[in-house]
Amino acid sequence: MDYRTLEQQRLEFINQKFLATPLAGLIIWALIGTTGIFFSDFIAVWAVFIGTGSIVYLGLFLSKFTGENFLDKSRPKNEFDTLFLYTAGQAILVYSIAIPFFLIDYTSLPLTVGILTGLMWLPFSWIVKHWVGIFHALIRTILVLALWYLLPEYRFIAIPFGIVLIYILTLLILNHRKTVYKTKS
Repeated sequence: MDYRTLEQQRLEFINQKFLATPLAGLIIWALIGTTGIFFSDFIAVWAVFIGTGSIVYLGLFLSKFTGENFLDKSRPKNEFDTLFLYTAGQAILVYSIAIPFFLIDYTSLPLTVGILTGLMWLPFSWIVKHWVGIFHALIRTILVLALWYLLPEYRFIAIPFGIVLIYILTLLILNHRKTVYKTKS
């Protein structure tokens, strides 16, 4: 029987590295942007759909190398891991907004998917009691929107690489984040 309080579980969650998933996002969005450079918009569209749908799986794989190992069955269940999975599910559900706009204007896809899937960073900030998620979601939204208007001919290139830049900054912040919360024994 697990007798850890919710606050103890939160402290355990806060003390994680949080590198695998943003690293996966960085890699996938870089591949999407590269696809936009070398292939047709038709292929770039598929890269957005397939790529963003693959981030979670790449994150699971990378977690073995970052020391996070998301699939480790020996770790005790943590309610904040479950909450984070719900925020990922929320990001998947936003495709119901992106797809209708995509069907009207296919170039809206990097805008809608780029912004909507980045919103999961807001609850992450609350969970970990750190501003990094607010930074990521806010700057990502502003940058994606600006690039969509400023570079309409390069939406499948500029927006993905803009998101890559935000992921680089986010990873730097996460890597240098001081974990001041300690779990109580």
